[in-house]
Amino acid sequence: MHKDLILASTSPRRKELLTLAGIPFTIVPSPAAEPEPDFGELPAAYAARMARLKAAAVARAHPDAVVLGADSVVAVGDVILGKPRDAADARRMLGLLSGRVHQVVTGCALFGLAADPEVFTVATDVHMTPLSEDAIAAYVATGEPMDKAGAYAIQGKAAAFITEIHGSYTNVVGLPLAEVVEALRCYRVIVPEKP
Repeated sequence: MHKDLILASTSPRRKELLTLAGIPFTIVPSPAAEPEPDFGELPAAYAARMARLKAAAVARAHPDAVVLGADSVVAVGDVILGKPRDAADARRMLGLLSGRVHQVVTGCALFGLAADPEVFTVATDVHMTPLSEDAIAAYVATGEPMDKAGAYAIQGKAAAFITEIHGSYTNVVGLPLAEVVEALRCYRVIVPEKP
C-alpha cells in the first residue's frame, strides 16, 4: 500500500470484509451524525450522502490517509429503511419486505485519493420469501435485526428468508468489496502483487 487506509466505521461486518480482502487498515469511528433522509431523497443519493459525511469527518483529522466511509440502506421502491428504532419498527420493516423484492444500496466515499472524493453506490436486488407474523416475531425476538438496515442480516439467521439475490452479496452484508478494492487499485492505494 502507498497510503494508510482508514475505515470510518465500527461495523464488524465491514471490518470482516476488508480483512478477508487482505487489505491492511485501521478503524477510526466517524463522529458524524446520521440525519434522516431529505424529503424526496432517493435511496442511492441518501446512502452516498451519508457515506460522504462519515468519511469527511474522519478525513479532516487524517489528511495524509485514505479514508473509507460507507452507509447501507434497504429500499422498497423509493421508501428508505434504515435501522429499526425498536422491536415494533423491526416487525413493520420485515412486514414490508416479506414476499417482495427490495434493494440494498451502499454508498461508499473514499477521501484522500485525489482533490475530490471518490463517491459511488452499489445496489443489489434481494428477494425475500413471504414471512408469517409468527416468523417475524420470532426473528425479532432474537435481537439480530436491531442494528441492521432493513431489520435483517443476510449473513445471519435471516439467510433462511432470502430466496434470490441479483448483484453483490458483500454489498448486502455491508460493503461492496469488489468495487471498493477496484477503486483502491485504480488510484494505486493498493498495488496488485506480481505473479
